[in-house]
Amino acid sequence: MRYLSTSWNHGYALGLVAFFFVAVASGDEQRIDYKGNDGPGHGKQIVLISGDEEYRSEEALPQLGKILATHHGFDCRVLFAIDPKTGLIDPNNRQNIPGISSIKDADLVIVFLRRRELPDEDMKVIDNYLQSGKPIIGIRTATHAFAPAPGSEWIHYGDTYHGDKKQWDGGFGRMVLGETWINHHGQHKHESTRGIIAPGAANHPILRGIHDGEIWGASDVYAVRLPLPGDSRPLVLGQVTTRKGKYDEADRYYGMRPNDGPPVSGAKNDPMMPIAWAKSYEIPSGKRGRSFCSTIGASVDLTNEAVRRLLVNAVYWGLQMEGKIPQNGTNVGIVGRYEPTKFEFRADDFWKKRRMSLDEYRTTDASK
Repeated sequence: MRYLSTSWNHGYALGLVAFFFVAVASGDEQRIDYKGNDGPGHGKQIVLISGDEEYRSEEALPQLGKILATHHGFDCRVLFAIDPKTGLIDPNNRQNIPGISSIKDADLVIVFLRRRELPDEDMKVIDNYLQSGKPIIGIRTATHAFAPAPGSEWIHYGDTYHGDKKQWDGGFGRMVLGETWINHHGQHKHESTRGIIAPGAANHPILRGIHDGEIWGASDVYAVRLPLPGDSRPLVLGQVTTRKGKYDEADRYYGMRPNDGPPVSGAKNDPMMPIAWAKSYEIPSGKRGRSFCSTIGASVDLTNEAVRRLLVNAVYWGLQMEGKIPQNGTNVGIVGRYEPTKFEFRADDFWKKRRMSLDEYRTTDASK
């Protein structure tokens, strides 16, 4: 494994696959590594970058990293928004994600960020990665991943950018993933999302093992502008569904369930918005590469097997390993215990009291 660390934990055997991981508590090494052994992804490095205030990427990406390492053999590194004073995970800290330099060695990067104001040196690393044309996956708020400070040379990465660099209108989201932030299409916390296979997309390798209507998430459909740009290929459309149960603030799905329905009538489903698509990207002076975007993917959405399979299949496709995706889909069994919490904004005081440590993601023991 090319990633270096200052401390290693003992290995955990899970079925036929064993992997090792490490959480480092301080300095520039604050991250979690999951080392895959056997599997199609052996020898490939994936960096998963979390950092959003609302949809709990700090919960979703460690589980996704464990799945990719345990079942598929990829070496995965998960990065977090960290309070530099405490060394604890703080999703509200928009300026500090230690370990961005890791992507220099990555074969694929997964971004689940929301309007991060990262230092210019970190943005330079990200830009270099994109210049190389290596594959990238964006989840949910990645459409508006960056908000560089005024005066930054990377201001064009921001989702509100409409400056002299006309190709960058809409920032990173529009340029690389295919869309920037537009608005909520479904009613937030009241209308969930059911995935409908887009016309002509059923045989796409990213959809192997996924059937019409299996994808469901409590997060609402995001609006996009149609048609999506360039060679974007919609794979899954988001059907906005009516709720059956009552709104429940205490419930992690806000009272919504996979059997909700029927579809909402009217313009919200006519036409339906793409919630997952694949495309190529090419930033100015860079090489051409593959990108995939899924606007479904809050941590609670990953309790749905088809959502997990969508993301794992997309990793294979991004790495041009689609020939290794089984016809019935990839193994996406939950690794260890996964109890995601509801999506919501949380005040700074919440995170000060919560004291979320990287240690929480060390174990895959289902009893803990």
